[in-house]
Amino acid sequence: MQRVITFRVSIFTLILLLSISTGAFAVTTQTGTLSDGATYLIEVPSPWNGTLLLYNHDYVVPGNPNPAVDVGDSTTGGYLLANGFALAGSSYAHTGWAIQEAFVDQMALLDTFVSSFGTPTQTITWGHGLGAMIAAGLMERFPTRFNGALPMCGELGGTVAAFNRGLNAAFTFKTILAANTALQVVNITDPNSNVNLAEQILAQNQATAKGRARLSLVFAMGDSPGWFDPSSPEPAATDYATREANQFQWAKNFIFPVVFGLRAELEARAGGNGSWNNNVDYNVQLSKSIDQDEVNALYSQNNLNLTADLKALNNAATITADPNALNYLEQNTFYNGVITSPVLTLHTVADGLMDVEQESSYLDVVREGNSLSQLSQIYVHRAGHAAFTPAETITALQNLIQRINTGTWPNLDQSVLNAQATALGSSLNTSPPAFLNFTPAEFLRPFDAYDASNCAPASVPLSPQISAQAGPTPQTGPIGEIVEIPPGTCP
Repeated sequence: MQRVITFRVSIFTLILLLSISTGAFAVTTQTGTLSDGATYLIEVPSPWNGTLLLYNHDYVVPGNPNPAVDVGDSTTGGYLLANGFALAGSSYAHTGWAIQEAFVDQMALLDTFVSSFGTPTQTITWGHGLGAMIAAGLMERFPTRFNGALPMCGELGGTVAAFNRGLNAAFTFKTILAANTALQVVNITDPNSNVNLAEQILAQNQATAKGRARLSLVFAMGDSPGWFDPSSPEPAATDYATREANQFQWAKNFIFPVVFGLRAELEARAGGNGSWNNNVDYNVQLSKSIDQDEVNALYSQNNLNLTADLKALNNAATITADPNALNYLEQNTFYNGVITSPVLTLHTVADGLMDVEQESSYLDVVREGNSLSQLSQIYVHRAGHAAFTPAETITALQNLIQRINTGTWPNLDQSVLNAQATALGSSLNTSPPAFLNFTPAEFLRPFDAYDASNCAPASVPLSPQISAQAGPTPQTGPIGEIVEIPPGTCP
């Protein structure tokens, strides 16, 4: 099945062109609206060095403002414009898990840029969080349109893996601590009430030693880091009490609102639940978790039976995925690891929203796609989701551009990267640079184009609700076309 989407800017598009004097250079700003209602922002400095940075923004919670943005922060943006880089980004037509719209809108924006300013000599796609997922997806789907990508703190295991990983933690919480409640882990009908109930039970258990021990098992099933506040030093590996307290903060402020609430938005898009655990062994999951030692220690200190809790999880693990919903999650999106231009990923080591272990999953699929020479991965020793300084971001971008221009990866040792970031000056180093030589652990629930379980129907029509709301499902295809992923990707 193949759909062809013609990109064009609506005749009703409002285009604003203005030149802003900014020291020794001027910036031409163009704004407008794409044919599906997404807004966009383009900034081109004069002189322009010929490189376009196409920015993909992070997740926007439904109901929140959704403006077009073309860079992650204004300080980084100002530096890039002053150094000749053009910036562009769209809002995507909808908020939420808007990967489906993003692929369409970002390519439409790229075509709009070319029509207005000419073809760039280099086009680099980059983004944070959900935007990093989109950047990696654009590299696979439109390889001839991009010269490189910089995904930062992305869900690079893909959507199926991300929500299976989230189900790990939610299901453990429900089974061990909320079995006799109305809490829903899939097919969520009232997300606000569901989150409120989950957070009440979370707080009750955090108030007792035995509750905290069992919560450590919940956190371990999502590989939650034990470091939350970037202004505080990382707790010692054996400071289990502090690490559990930090994991509680990640759960309360980030993870529970996603897995018990925002999951409902994705389920509405997909027409059902696309996650499963009916073939998961939770003994194995814990053995692979970065938090295994913490769980063992806290259970032992509180005379709790970890074996019994793991047995309860395995006995209750009967959740299956709806094939149509799973197909939607696959389409939007997972990876085949075939990249023909350089990709440099950047991740904080203690990101409790999009865990750093995602990088191991992405490395594996790129290896399977025989594209390892195109990939490098670098890390920053800091807590937080995408908590990079402008200097760290710019340093990563400069090294990616060097790889694009020379065909050889530069030296990405932590000492070299930290020296490069420091040399950018104090105004861009809002914290001391913290690049770190680092190897993340194995991702708990991997799923990519080479997984034997990837055998859902290749073409499942979207529900009328999703079709009307978000448009056709975008996938790899020739320039100017969007097609669905073909069958035959199972080994």
